[in-house]
Amino acid sequence: MNTASAPEATGAESLRVRETLRALYGYVRPHRWAVVLGLLLALVGAAGGLLQPLATKALVDRLSSGDTLATVLLALTVLVLLSTVAEAFGAYVLERTAESVVLAARRSLVGRLLRLRLTAVDRMQPGDLMSRVTSDTTLLRAVSTQAVVNAATGALTLVAAVVVMAFLDAVLLGVTLVVVVVVGAGAALVMPRIGEAAERSQAAVGEMSTGLERVFGAFRTVKASGAEARETARVEASARRAWRHGVRGAKWEALLGTADNLAVELAFLAVLAVGGARVASGDIPVSTLIAFLLYLFYLMEPVYKLVEAASAYQEGAAAISRIKEVDRLAAEPPATCRPARTEVRPASVRFEDVSFRYGPGLPYIHQGVDFEVPGAGLTAFVGPSGAGKSTVFSLIERFYETTGGRVLVDGRDIRQWPLSDLRSVIGYVEQDAPVLAGTLRENLVFSAPGATDDDIRAVLARTRLDTLVDRLPHGLDTLVGHRGSKLSGGERQRVAIARALLRKPRLLLLDEATSQLDAVNELALRDVIAETAQETTVLVVAHRLSTVTDADRIVVMDAGRVRATGTHEELVAEDDLYAQLAATQLLTPTGHPGR
Repeated sequence: MNTASAPEATGAESLRVRETLRALYGYVRPHRWAVVLGLLLALVGAAGGLLQPLATKALVDRLSSGDTLATVLLALTVLVLLSTVAEAFGAYVLERTAESVVLAARRSLVGRLLRLRLTAVDRMQPGDLMSRVTSDTTLLRAVSTQAVVNAATGALTLVAAVVVMAFLDAVLLGVTLVVVVVVGAGAALVMPRIGEAAERSQAAVGEMSTGLERVFGAFRTVKASGAEARETARVEASARRAWRHGVRGAKWEALLGTADNLAVELAFLAVLAVGGARVASGDIPVSTLIAFLLYLFYLMEPVYKLVEAASAYQEGAAAISRIKEVDRLAAEPPATCRPARTEVRPASVRFEDVSFRYGPGLPYIHQGVDFEVPGAGLTAFVGPSGAGKSTVFSLIERFYETTGGRVLVDGRDIRQWPLSDLRSVIGYVEQDAPVLAGTLRENLVFSAPGATDDDIRAVLARTRLDTLVDRLPHGLDTLVGHRGSKLSGGERQRVAIARALLRKPRLLLLDEATSQLDAVNELALRDVIAETAQETTVLVVAHRLSTVTDADRIVVMDAGRVRATGTHEELVAEDDLYAQLAATQLLTPTGHPGR
């Protein structure tokens, strides 16, 4: 049993390494010539260091023979200067390339994140996704260039140094290799632990970002609830986990670095003892022992580079694993450039036996939903909470895919529409009417970046936002705060409606879009919606029946099914549920509440 499972584990691990290296090459490939240049410059610098012990040996030999030292000293000086300049320029090239790799990774990751399907985002925490763009991509800086170059230069210079040391004295080289191999075997056992600690530390950083995003998303509620200390403790717990795993990784890295130094120091003592005996016996001259000892200390640099590259790879592999996890999440296709829309006719909508649930084993939200909305007019969706009304809009926008049945817009299955084309004909106002941080103007033109000043002025007047703009210190260029915190709930709803109207949609979806308006503004917006419905198909989800009694048709939903369809008067007379809802909200047949 154990024997059979071992190869499988090894294969899985090697497959993971291959995938990591393939992903790493994908990041480096566009910059491969810059990396090659950095590598060549690093090798030039390393070659200068490699030749210095030989120059020192020549200097000692000349001292013994009484020859002049000026030529050797000049050559040694030029060698040091050239290698230093080459290393400095190579380091700059690699650092610049590393920043370019991080930029490309972040651009790719952000583009992917913003195309994720809602089903994927629902399973992830926003803060964790954000940490993959920030902290995880930062780890690519070291592994994408420095680790690659350090591994290459470390390996090449190590081999070159070993060859020269073999040429100087094979016995001393044998003593050195025995010590290095023994200590190196122990160091190899440490490396996987560094990667494990790095991955757990990055996961904890993601949890910390999630906690902060959670707090700032409901900042006023946190303060009003007196929950600052509890939320601080929650975020601190994640920070402490990140610290604990970071310290654990630092411990293993320190042990790895200590093993590197220990190998060289033990080798130095062994070579000094054996080499001293060989010099005393006349087997080698003292200049050879000096040169060999210099090469022994020189070995510290390539060995250190190899250890550093291995450590950076372990940390980078953990980051790449988290970044590539995003690539495995379901995403929408990239948006395509669309020609200017010339068609202005209202869109039609039809649901044919639509069923939907969020996942296998979960309850159905829709079960055999059927209804049809011809072009233009106002159609209202009403029913108890949880009836599936808002889900209708999510399915039309293809935020989620139907489990069964079809949704058609203009008689065409929406799965056959390019997503960018489908959404370009729709204006959508969410239930919580989100407003983004930025200026009021930026929020208004968010869905219609090509809107003119005349368009903006017209929609401001229609939604009664013109008086708000007049009061603001900088007019349309006033900052609205995080999530529109400087606006009231009703103002945020009017901004969301204005944003949707500026899009000039053929299909307008309003999900309880007037719930936070006062009576005067609600009545005004009802007139705007009625006016819009004359030339646009308008679908409204409402919990206030007062906003939909004049609708051309009302769809009554209950428990994920369409219960009835008709006008307000017809449904009051024919459907018990609708009549009960109308009576509960004190509606008369004319649609005026409270009479």
